[in-house]
Amino acid sequence: MSRGVVMKNKNLPNRLTNSRLVMSIIIIIILVFPFDMINVSFKKFLVNNTLIMDTRMIIVGVLFILSSITDFLDGHLARKYNNVSDYGKLMDPIADKLSVNSLLIILSAYGYIHPIIPVIVVMRDMIVNTIRLFANTNGEVVPAGYTGKFKTAFLMIGLTLKLFGNLPFGLINIAADDFFLIAGTILSLISGVEYYEAYKKYLFKKQD
Repeated sequence: MSRGVVMKNKNLPNRLTNSRLVMSIIIIIILVFPFDMINVSFKKFLVNNTLIMDTRMIIVGVLFILSSITDFLDGHLARKYNNVSDYGKLMDPIADKLSVNSLLIILSAYGYIHPIIPVIVVMRDMIVNTIRLFANTNGEVVPAGYTGKFKTAFLMIGLTLKLFGNLPFGLINIAADDFFLIAGTILSLISGVEYYEAYKKYLFKKQD
């Protein structure tokens, strides 16, 4: 394999992370932009005469799935090509938070999700970000832990189901979307405690 191809492969994880950031911004714009002001409407239709699907939610859902796939791929490729960079350690969690938290907040504002879920998740992330900041000032980059990764995965699954009207579970009246969102919120609290216990020394370290 040529050096150019190797370098391209090594840069791919960070490019995927950056693409997730871009897709997250596009998702936010699609959800909050007042399209009715420019006479643009999104169609709604029924599935099995009971389940309403919103075209805008479908578009957002597809983008969110692509964003979630890049979340898996960037970490996998970084390990495969032995290119777990400080940039990736820092930006990957930020991309996750922008992707997931913005969607939690917007869907909560629209009444799709109970507001306690984004409140808990966002407050946890604020605390973890503070821990990361103090750790970074002491020369340590805090990577995402396994519980945090499971938290993100559960929230992503729950949000995807919510965007697609809980298909296929909505057809048999099982609220799988709420299950994954609640489980993800619980894991969010657990991972927050884990981060605190592992890196609290930086919070209370006296600065020279």
